Amino acid sequence: MKIEQEIQQTVFESEYQKVNINLLFTASWLNQKSAKVLKPFHISWQQFNILRILRGMGDKPATIKTLTERMIDKMSNASRLVEKLKQKGFVERRSCPSDRRQVDIMITKEGLLILEKASHAMKEELNNISDNFSEKEAKDLNELLDRMRS
Repeated sequence: MKIEQEIQQTVFESEYQKVNINLLFTASWLNQKSAKVLKPFHISWQQFNILRILRGMGDKPATIKTLTERMIDKMSNASRLVEKLKQKGFVERRSCPSDRRQVDIMITKEGLLILEKASHAMKEELNNISDNFSEKEAKDLNELLDRMRS
């Protein structure tokens, strides 16, 4: 469905304004879809993002600073998200042996298991969305989005 129909607005100041609104609307739409897919796993997409970062770190621990730098949503409170994941048993926090002021964060076996299940569900949803355009179109869109941020 076209953005004009989605937000019931037929006139935009310019194509640039329209693309801005379209991107914001689409990002919100994707957030809602992700939240729905992740709900059965009792994690938010921001928590999912942290778990993915931690899995990608392998055996190396992360700090709150590392997580914040690598998160998609830079406005999220990484400390609060880590604490919620800790309460669920998906991450553990340890004092850094070389710097007692630093806290090391590691994903647990339970965290890896829930991440594997949630990743599978997210991949299925992505497959549904990607049916709407070709891989070449996805590549072109990625290049345009990267250019937009440069």
